[in-house]
Amino acid sequence: MKIIFAGTPDFALPTLQALINSPHKICAVYTQPDRPSGRGKKLTQTPVKKFALDHNLPLYQPATLKDENAQKQMQDLHADALVNVAYGLLLPKAVLKATKFGCINIHPSLLPRWRGAAPIQRTIMAQDTITGVTIMQMDIGLDTGDIYKQETLPVTNTDSTATLLKKTSKIGAKLLLEVLNEIEAGTAKATPQSNEQTTYASKISKEEGKIDWNKNAQEIDCMIRAFNPWPVAYTEINGDYLRIWEAKALESNQETHEPGKIIKSDKDGIMVATGNGILSLLKIQLPGGKPLPTNAILNAHQQKFAVGQKFS
Repeated sequence: MKIIFAGTPDFALPTLQALINSPHKICAVYTQPDRPSGRGKKLTQTPVKKFALDHNLPLYQPATLKDENAQKQMQDLHADALVNVAYGLLLPKAVLKATKFGCINIHPSLLPRWRGAAPIQRTIMAQDTITGVTIMQMDIGLDTGDIYKQETLPVTNTDSTATLLKKTSKIGAKLLLEVLNEIEAGTAKATPQSNEQTTYASKISKEEGKIDWNKNAQEIDCMIRAFNPWPVAYTEINGDYLRIWEAKALESNQETHEPGKIIKSDKDGIMVATGNGILSLLKIQLPGGKPLPTNAILNAHQQKFAVGQKFS
């Protein structure tokens, strides 16, 4: 099949690589425009752009696909299908119909659960124990299209968004090839979604990353894992912002401590009281520093994290 690929982040790369290794032909790669990034606001290429250039793939970076010229340019490719993997731009109706078999999407959840922009983060925050990947036929709705295939995946109590992105990207690449082969053979079957168990994964904001120590330890642990690698959960101590990359919820004991207060600080971590239970901070980042294991930071900052100090 002749394929247009549309994607932007690292999550899209396993699928792009799988398509290159397959009998299908990539006739174009679409990715978002270069944007300012970092402290210097230097224009930065997307991971998909870098990959496409390295593999000499035809590249397109329209600012929008609502423009009629951009739509005609895509139609003139005469592709069989458009594969969308976290492209990040709205696909108008004209684009959805620009290829013979329409637009096939990889979504990292078990639709209709967690439709929307942040399915993996919301999965972890909701303490779901099962997630998965859905291959669907896109329509004009928000992740409402008919489902071709799904595969389930357990969510462990150590999974973060970073780890689940890796796992689901590999599953998605495999399932997509299976679906494309079935479409080509005329054996593919797409099933309409049920709307009875729909949940929405709204976009994550930096503001959501601030820890509320009145919540229980398990909730805060899930939030920390959900916000790794972005925007990273944070708290404040003695006027400094502290980013928390990894923690562990401990069993609650009978003692009552003020939420946010450090009750123990040693080589095993920084133990912080929550609204219910204790949270052990395992990997943290000071302003201007790198993420490090807590014991490495304690060596030079014992007083800052002494017992009795309080996060806010």
